[in-house]
Amino acid sequence: MFGFYSPHLATSYNEPMGAKTRATTTRARNTKIEILQSEIFNFSWLVHGFSTRVGGCSEGYGGSSLNLGFTEEDTRTAVEHNRQSFLRALGAGSTSWHMATQRQVHSDLIHYVNSGDLHPTGDGLITDSPGLLLGVQTADCLPVLMVDSKRRAVGAFHAGWRGTLKRIVEKGVGEMRRQFGSQPRDLRAAIGPGIHSCCYQVGEEVRDKFHSQFAYAAELFREARESNPVHEKYPLLFLTARAPGHGPEETLLFLDLVAANTRQLLDTGVPAKNISASPLCTSCRTDLLFSYRKEKGKVGRMLGVVGIRPR
Repeated sequence: MFGFYSPHLATSYNEPMGAKTRATTTRARNTKIEILQSEIFNFSWLVHGFSTRVGGCSEGYGGSSLNLGFTEEDTRTAVEHNRQSFLRALGAGSTSWHMATQRQVHSDLIHYVNSGDLHPTGDGLITDSPGLLLGVQTADCLPVLMVDSKRRAVGAFHAGWRGTLKRIVEKGVGEMRRQFGSQPRDLRAAIGPGIHSCCYQVGEEVRDKFHSQFAYAAELFREARESNPVHEKYPLLFLTARAPGHGPEETLLFLDLVAANTRQLLDTGVPAKNISASPLCTSCRTDLLFSYRKEKGKVGRMLGVVGIRPR
């Protein structure tokens, strides 16, 4: 059902990446920039990738790291250098390329961009303009990249729980159909690294909101008993006088954002074979990825990017 993500260590800044990944070494500080790519985007006319925290020159996040967002703990100079290094590693660092990003606000706002304002407010970007790279910043939320294989159009979407609730990816398919005439059967979608259901604990109010919007909401959540070593070692100390089954239950609630966004894609008609999802959880893999929750807000940003090569 899902494609496979393979990392590569980007090297030569002059040589564009092909459809397959490969490993080499960057020239910046003798570090290696690791980029994740989806094998379902195996088109010679396409550039795409999901950054990691590996490589770069940012010092505020545990050493030299590839922070690609303008955050409080980092300098603008470092971020701009990191972005240039990342784009060169992708083969999109020449003057024939421009990058569009957004002021992300956890919305369902989607913008068609080709020139003019390349930094709108919203959480979705679409284009059919060669040489324009669409970027979405994340540090737990899902980056979702979309490609129309027939019409050579692309989209990039930011899907946290709020954007998912507002159907940002589902509306993204609709916007590509409206703007480019895209047919769902021709679309391919890659869901990049984000926080997974193993770690994404939410409150009951989030489940209630999803139940109000999706008939299948129950499939997106799981409950788990809270582990307490002291309770388990000394159970007699915590017995209550209530009848069995009537004591307060300590349960945790977890949301599966990957399943939620996959379901939206399937419901719009995108074939299952055209959807891939990264198995990497940002909270589990802070050695490789930034996680806003795990790192308690003091965290860099990754970029998921997609674009059409200039002719």
